[in-house]
Amino acid sequence: MHPGYIVLIVVVALMTLGSSIRIVRQYERGVVLRFGRLAGVREPGFNLIAPFLIDRMTKMSLRIQTMVLEPQEVITKDNVTVKVDAVVYFMVIDPVKAVINVENYRQAITQLALTTLRSVLGQSELDELLAHRDEINHRLGQIIDEQSEEPWGVRATLVEVKDVLLPDSMQRAMARQAEAEREKRAKIIHAQGEREAAKALAEAAEIIQTQPAALQLRYLQTLVEMAGEKNATVIPITMDIINALKGGQK
Repeated sequence: MHPGYIVLIVVVALMTLGSSIRIVRQYERGVVLRFGRLAGVREPGFNLIAPFLIDRMTKMSLRIQTMVLEPQEVITKDNVTVKVDAVVYFMVIDPVKAVINVENYRQAITQLALTTLRSVLGQSELDELLAHRDEINHRLGQIIDEQSEEPWGVRATLVEVKDVLLPDSMQRAMARQAEAEREKRAKIIHAQGEREAAKALAEAAEIIQTQPAALQLRYLQTLVEMAGEKNATVIPITMDIINALKGGQK
């Protein structure tokens, strides 16, 4: 055989072998279509497929992917316009469905997430959005998962509302409300303190009225406190003098 033919055969064989070899990584699966029909899923490692465009392999990553949704203006249930952004974590769990049933699963999950975000937040009040964000995140993930897992083979593992931006007028109104609430609590605490002080004074008055010695002890304590002050002149008065003054008044 002519050496040129041998070289040609070797080159064709190498080209054929090169077009038949496919390396699938550990986190991937290879979906093979033969003449346009599904021929199977290839596992990670070294794989051979039919050459010359007979087989077409599409590699699908099974790792968790992250998608950040652009800020969206949403009108809540109580007619407050807010701007909300979110992040969606999802992964392909069925590579065959992700290749055959949807043209671009990433774009499809993006549009589904945006639609679901507007719908769920439109049914929620502002207070719920601010105070119960975990419940809203769970509801978002559940709805997206129900609509994407079965037909597309894509599972939404987590949906998180990142930030909620309120209009300036709403922020000022909430600040005034919070200030009024703080003043209300301060007045309530002050009133409770006054009530407890009045109750303690009333109890002390009853004790002093029934126990004259208690009045003398309180009087002596006051003398000690006054003696500690500078330029203070203290004139002690005993209980006998107090009783004599009471008898004179009678």
